[in-house]
Amino acid sequence: QVQLVESGGGLVQPGDSLRLSCVYSGGTFYSYVLGWFRQDPGKEREFVAAINGNSVITRYADSVAGRFTISRDNAKNIMYLQMNSLKPEDTAVYYCAVRRSSVMSTIGFRYDFWGQGTQVTVSA
Repeated sequence: QVQLVESGGGLVQPGDSLRLSCVYSGGTFYSYVLGWFRQDPGKEREFVAAINGNSVITRYADSVAGRFTISRDNAKNIMYLQMNSLKPEDTAVYYCAVRRSSVMSTIGFRYDFWGQGTQVTVSA
C-alpha cells in the first residue's frame, strides 16, 4: 500500500524559509517522477515542482523558480521542497505526489498517489 506523508509546514513571515518533507513507502519509487503541488481554498490545485528518478531533471512553476528547490533521497525514500524567500501568495496546502512513470509531467491528473498535505501560511 503506497503511502505518502508530508511534514514541515507552518506559519512563517514573508521572506522566511521552510523545508517540506515527503516520506513515501509501499513501493519501489526510485525510477518514478515525484512532484509537489499546492492548493489554496477556492483555487485550483497548481503544480509547484517535480523531479525525475535520478534527480537529473527538475521542473518548477514560474512562480517559484529561483526560490524553491526540489530534491530527493532514494535511499531514504524521502523528497524535499526547500522554500526560500516565501511570499504571502505561497500560502496553500502543499501536497506531494508520485507519478508511476519516468516521464516528467507537471500535470496533476498524471500523478497516481497523493499525500494528505501540509499547510504553509506566509503572513506578516
